[in-house]
Amino acid sequence: MIVGIDLGGMSAKAACLQNNALTERVRVETSANSSAEETAEALAELSKSAASAAGISYDEIEAIGIGSPGVIDSACGNVVLWSNFNWRNIPLASLVAAKTGKRVFVTNDANAAALGEAKYGAGAKYEDSILLTLGTGVGGGIILGGKLFEGFKSAGTEIGHMVIRQNGELCTCGRRGCLERYASASGLIRMTEEHMRAHPESLLHKYKKQDGHAGGKTAFLAAREGDSTAKEVVAEYVAALGEGIANLVNLLRPQAVLLGGGVAYEGDNLLIPLREFVRPRLYVSDEYAPLDILCATLGNDAGLYGAAEYARSRL
Repeated sequence: MIVGIDLGGMSAKAACLQNNALTERVRVETSANSSAEETAEALAELSKSAASAAGISYDEIEAIGIGSPGVIDSACGNVVLWSNFNWRNIPLASLVAAKTGKRVFVTNDANAAALGEAKYGAGAKYEDSILLTLGTGVGGGIILGGKLFEGFKSAGTEIGHMVIRQNGELCTCGRRGCLERYASASGLIRMTEEHMRAHPESLLHKYKKQDGHAGGKTAFLAAREGDSTAKEVVAEYVAALGEGIANLVNLLRPQAVLLGGGVAYEGDNLLIPLREFVRPRLYVSDEYAPLDILCATLGNDAGLYGAAEYARSRL
């Protein structure tokens, strides 16, 4: 039996992976004000709570897998850098192992989500898949030959920081024109607000007023009513995301690209134009090497599944 832990900036959740399904989820608060030692203690107790919630003895737990934000050296389970917690070179796996007596493995949280989707979600029927999460930023992970690809010293697969527009918008990473700047929910909202300022007659204003703010769904809602400005926003967003996907597919040629995060909830309203944009931009025809572009299915559980699966794969 394996415990999967999804560590976040405000909370961590855990569950046991039993018969390819998660048992009851448990949660604990986390804080940047806590020391690494205190956080490790909380995660150790959380793993015990997960076993208890599953109705099993803690002795039955073989290992613990943790999906953590930041740059992770997964070979040794160290958090090399997590800026939100001001962590640098924190031996998270060793700290939790010392408090539990279990083998502990740590990987990046986006990598964990990609592995979870690949093994238990929308990517289960594919050997090669890429997950893109479209939230505040653009994250994701790459599965090749059924295995998680992390790059040298686990420092790869920073998908959101692939440049799609030379000398474009300044990204938080310091470069310009990154995919994250255009294809994230934040990028979509920025595009929406820019078009609203230029077009006061647009239905975009109606939906902003209804929600109290412009959001990731604003442009899609107005576009469905036939608003021409909203359609322009959606087309720009699809083009930005599509350029990134085409680049990834031409480089790695996966069988599937999976989309998660808030924007992916648009379903076919996003997928249909996105597929139409990507297909003619593939270097090798998708008649020869079929490509599926679809939505992820595990939602917030992807990281839990993936963390547990990562530990199982390392055993």
